[in-house]
Amino acid sequence: MRSTATATRALHFVGKRFFSMKNNNSMIPPAFVQEYSQATRRTSRAAYSSLTRSNSYFLNGSVTATSRNFSAASTDGSFSLPSGADILETFGPEKSSAFEGNDVSTAMEMLSRADAVCFDVDSTVIQEEGIDVLADSLGRGEEVAAWTAKAMDGDTKFEDALAARLSIIQPSTNDIKKCLEENPLQLSPGVDTLIKSLMERGTDVYLVSGGFRIMIEPLAEKLGLPKENIVANTILFDEDGNYAGFDSNEPTSADLGKPKALTQIKEANGYECMIMVGDGATDAQAKPPAAAFVGFGGVAVRDAVRAKACWFVRDFEDMITVVNKFPHNSPN
Repeated sequence: MRSTATATRALHFVGKRFFSMKNNNSMIPPAFVQEYSQATRRTSRAAYSSLTRSNSYFLNGSVTATSRNFSAASTDGSFSLPSGADILETFGPEKSSAFEGNDVSTAMEMLSRADAVCFDVDSTVIQEEGIDVLADSLGRGEEVAAWTAKAMDGDTKFEDALAARLSIIQPSTNDIKKCLEENPLQLSPGVDTLIKSLMERGTDVYLVSGGFRIMIEPLAEKLGLPKENIVANTILFDEDGNYAGFDSNEPTSADLGKPKALTQIKEANGYECMIMVGDGATDAQAKPPAAAFVGFGGVAVRDAVRAKACWFVRDFEDMITVVNKFPHNSPN
C-alpha cells in the first residue's frame, strides 16, 4: 500500500516542459521536477527539504500552464514520493526475495530520490585495483596486492597500506603513462549506463577513491564526468617526474577519508540525499553522511562489506532499473 505521508509548500520550477494538471492524482512527469540551473540549485534544494523526505510521487492540487516552454512557475502542491517497499514490490516477490543487504528497501528509496551518487573506483567503476595494475607493470605485483587486500578488508589502516604500497613501487610519471597505455583500465559492466542514467535524470555523480587522480582522470573523461567531481589521492613528483611522495592532505589518503570527503561534497553543494557505492570497507564507512551504502560485489565479494551494506549488488542492472523506473524524485 502506498504511503500517505506528504509535504506541502510553495515550489519553483525551471525546466523544459510544464504539464497541465488540475485536482488529480497524475504521476509527475520526469521533466516536471528537473533542469535546475547550478546557480539556483542550493535554493531549490532548501525549498524541497521536507518534500524529499516524504513518501510518494503524486500531486494533489491545481497546476496549469498554456505553454510547453517556460522560464519559471510556482505552485502550492502536495507531493508524495515512492517508499522503498513500493519500489521493492515492482521487482516481484521472487526477484525481491533474492536481494542481499540489511536494508534493501531503504537503499532503493534513497537511490530513487538521491541528488548525488558517489562511486568508489577500484573494483567498482573499474574491474581492477589501479595500484595493483601499476605494481604489476613494475614487477612488484604480489607484494603490493597483499597490502591492497588488507586495506579493502579493513585489516589495516588505509593510510598505512597506502604509504607502504607507494614506497614499494615509487612510480614516476613515465611509469604511470606507460602502464595505462599497455594496460588500459576496464569499466565494470553496466557502470557507464548507470552513471549516464543518473546524470540524465539530473543526479550529480562523483568518483571518490583511495586511488590516484592521475589514473582516474582519463576514466572520468570517458564517463563524461568533470575533473572537479573526482576526490582521489595525488601522487607527488619532482621536476624530473620521479616519485616524491603523496599528498597526505587529501581526505581519501587516510582511514575514514570517505565520510570526510562526502561531508565536504554535501556541505559545498547543499545535497539532501547522497548514496555511496563501493566494494571496500572504506566505502562502508561513508554512511553517514551517505543516506545509504550500496555494496558492490561484481569484482570481489568481501564478507565484511556485504554485512554492512544496505543493499549488496553483484552487477549494476538492478540499480539501473530503480533509476529508470523512478526517473527523479529529488530537486536538481
